[in-house]
Amino acid sequence: MPSEPIDISVHHLRKTFRKTVALDDVSLEFTAGLMHGVIGPEGAGKTTLMRLMLGLMRPAAGEIHYARGGRPVDFETIRPVIAYMPQQQSLYADLSIDEHLEFFRALYSIPRELYKEKRTELLHMTRLTEFADRPAGKLSGGMYKKLGLMCALLRSPQAILLDEPTNGVDPISRREFWDMLYRLSDQKILIIVTTAYMDEAERCSQVHLVERGRVMAEGEPRELLQHENVKGFDELFIKHAGAQVGAHP
Repeated sequence: MPSEPIDISVHHLRKTFRKTVALDDVSLEFTAGLMHGVIGPEGAGKTTLMRLMLGLMRPAAGEIHYARGGRPVDFETIRPVIAYMPQQQSLYADLSIDEHLEFFRALYSIPRELYKEKRTELLHMTRLTEFADRPAGKLSGGMYKKLGLMCALLRSPQAILLDEPTNGVDPISRREFWDMLYRLSDQKILIIVTTAYMDEAERCSQVHLVERGRVMAEGEPRELLQHENVKGFDELFIKHAGAQVGAHP
């Protein structure tokens, strides 16, 4: 029997750090089986949003709702099936790819037979089979990111939150990383990706543009561009950022 899909929704979230407003009345719907992109520059509130949904911080106001198979559940119920890939990954430079996978196998108490199958699948998906003995400290930026993704996927999550996974990665590795995410989305996993790269917005099923802690626009990429009468997300972002500046002199 397949696992039931996970949905996450946030309602009127507000989060402040002293005098800085990180999120200001943010409401978003993240539906299972779709690739959601939270798009915005550094300081837009993307990481704060991720950490709130993962229960790592508490909002100053607003609510976060979780559902499994369409039924409301609390976060603790679905915690075991949610994976998180932070922007700054804590991998061990002197441990090889295989040693990292073995470490997380033990951490997640994954049975040996299941792990063996999962290891083969992940190494094939990331094209890292021949590098399994290489220490993390000697991996390229793209390979390092792939290792982080493998560690997050090892326990077969139903939802995965990735905070700027392609930041600082070369164009070819970025494309390969997105190809892996597409294969995951085919499994009806909820995927939420944050990125500052405007060109990556068009790779998502649904995009949510954020700036200065507020939602600027959202929708299916092509429909959103047509509706806003712009050619690309750079132009769309400039259009809305300009409107915000005009509204708040």
